[in-house]
Amino acid sequence: PTSYGDLGADGVAVEVKNSYAVFNTGPVNGTVGVQAYSLVRDFLISDDASGIIGRWKVLDNFVLAGSWLKVYEGGTGSGNIEDIDAYTLTGAFWFSENISIKPSISYARSSEVPTIYGTGLLNSAGGAGASRAAAPFGEATIYTYGFDFDASFDAFGVWATAYMQSGDTETAAGDVDFKGWLAAVGGNAALGPVDLHGQFFYSPGDDDGTDSDIDNIWSPSGSYYWAEIMGYGTFDRALPNGSPGDKIFNIWAVNVGTTFKPMDKLSVDVDLWYAEREEDLVFANGATEGELGTELDVKVRYQLVEGLNLDLIGAYLFAGDAVSTDGDNDDDPYEFGAQLSLSF
Repeated sequence: PTSYGDLGADGVAVEVKNSYAVFNTGPVNGTVGVQAYSLVRDFLISDDASGIIGRWKVLDNFVLAGSWLKVYEGGTGSGNIEDIDAYTLTGAFWFSENISIKPSISYARSSEVPTIYGTGLLNSAGGAGASRAAAPFGEATIYTYGFDFDASFDAFGVWATAYMQSGDTETAAGDVDFKGWLAAVGGNAALGPVDLHGQFFYSPGDDDGTDSDIDNIWSPSGSYYWAEIMGYGTFDRALPNGSPGDKIFNIWAVNVGTTFKPMDKLSVDVDLWYAEREEDLVFANGATEGELGTELDVKVRYQLVEGLNLDLIGAYLFAGDAVSTDGDNDDDPYEFGAQLSLSF
C-alpha cells in the first residue's frame, strides 16, 4: 500500500520495471538484467524477469537468439535447489519483409519443484488426482517446442502460433508426464475505413485427472489478453468464475470483430467472442459444465491531443453455466470504464 495520490498526494510510489545493461561482443548484441521476455506470442512467456538475452544476426534475413531467465526464485538460503530456470533458443527467418517465421525450443528445469509452483502446476494442469497431489515434488524438466508465423500486407494479414510440451516431474506417487499443446490463428482485412479481424485458439483439457499424463499446456508465466471480461482485456481487474483469464489452457475461443475509423482521431472497435472449456469443469456439487458464453465488447478511442487518448469501453457477457461456482449461472456480468493513456 502507498499514500501516493491520496489526499495530500505525496508519498513513495516508484516502481523499477526494467533495469538491464546492453553490450556488444563481435556480431552478438546482448542484454543482461531485469528485462521483458516474450515467447510464442505471449502464450508461454510474457513477463519481466532476471536473465540474459543474446542476439546474433547470422544473415540479413536470419537472426538467432538465445536466453536464460529465472522463472522462479527459491528464496534466501536455498541456493539453486528450488529455483526454476528456463533456457531458450529462437530463430527468426524472414522470407521477405512481409513474411516471417520464428521457431523456438525452450528447456525449463528445477531440481526440486517448490511447493507453491508444484501445487499450482499440477492443479492448473487438470486436478487433484492421487498421482498429482502427492507432495513432496522432486525434479521437473519441461521441453517446449513452438513457432510464430506472420504475414502482413497492405490490405490483409494472417498469423499463426503453435507449441507443444514434453518432459516430466517427480511426485511421491510417481512421475507425471507433460503432453499439452496449443494452436492459434488469426488475421485481418482492410476494407476502406473498416478493418475486419478475427482469431481462434484451442488448447486441450485433461480428460483424466488421476492418470500420469498432463494433457493441459503448462504456462504459468504466459499472459495472453483477449476478451474484455473473459480474458482480462484492457482493465485487467477482475475475472468471472470458470475462465482461465490470460493463462490459456483447457479452452477454445473464437473471435470476429471490426475496427471503424469515421475520422482521423476517432476509432470504434466492436468484437464478438465465444468461448468454452475444452473439458468440462467439475464443481463441488458434482455438476459438470463447459460453456463460458458469448461476449460483446465495444471500445471507442478518441485522440484528445497528440499522444493523449481517451478510451471508453463497454462489455457484456451472455454467460454460460461454467461461469459460476455451482454449474448453474444466473447472472450475466458486464463492464463499463474509461481510460486515459499518454505516450511520448
